[in-house]
Amino acid sequence: MPIADVAGYEAGHFGRVYEHVIKPAVLAAGFTPVRADDAVKTDYIVVSIIQQIVDSAMVVCDFSGRNPNVMYELGIRHAFNKPVVLIKDRRTEKIFDIQGLRYAEYDEILRIDTVKKDVARITAAIEETSKSSEKDLNSIVRLAGIKTAEVPASQTISPDTKLLLSAIESIDRRVQSMEKMDVPMQIHFIVDGEIVRFSDGSEVTPGADLYKNGREFGTLMALNPESQLITIQLTGGKIIDIPPHSPMAKGLTDLPF
Repeated sequence: MPIADVAGYEAGHFGRVYEHVIKPAVLAAGFTPVRADDAVKTDYIVVSIIQQIVDSAMVVCDFSGRNPNVMYELGIRHAFNKPVVLIKDRRTEKIFDIQGLRYAEYDEILRIDTVKKDVARITAAIEETSKSSEKDLNSIVRLAGIKTAEVPASQTISPDTKLLLSAIESIDRRVQSMEKMDVPMQIHFIVDGEIVRFSDGSEVTPGADLYKNGREFGTLMALNPESQLITIQLTGGKIIDIPPHSPMAKGLTDLPF
């Protein structure tokens, strides 16, 4: 489901959807609700999300707001043809690629007189899906007759990867040590809603071209007010996330000088 705030919804809306609609429905169906950002507090959250998507006994996917991350993660779950319950709010239009699949709706206004009915409806969908056989799974892969993806056998980490992970761990320890010593880190930008404010005073929104040291650096693709990360597609095509205190963030601006 969307974790950060979504344009057109009140701040914290999907947190309330999780607490008052999804979580009670999952519990009522006999499962333990786990949202990735509840269980994971590290920089490797994307990897952990994908692991949970593949390994979990059941997945509930809320595609309200047509969040691209949610649709990408749903595609991963479908590739492994594992049980997934689709839900959306009533204001979100159907999505063409999955309009043939079953889904449950809820009222995004979250009124007390409708929440109880919505919870019961989603609970029933979870229970029905958990009892379905593999051939009845709510999956594009099954409908298209595509061979299901398989989880590969565990792979041995190479020495180079071990060295890199060790270096990352060392940096993490140093950052934590600085935080404990109350040593402030230099912040090079601030994410405020749908705007990024750089240290030079410039303000940009997704789609803006960015420069560093007078050279074109890349394009701002997305931003996350909660994590304060910005996603940039570099001029070479690579997509990266940059935190506000990163050396790579120093000197970023939308001005070519």
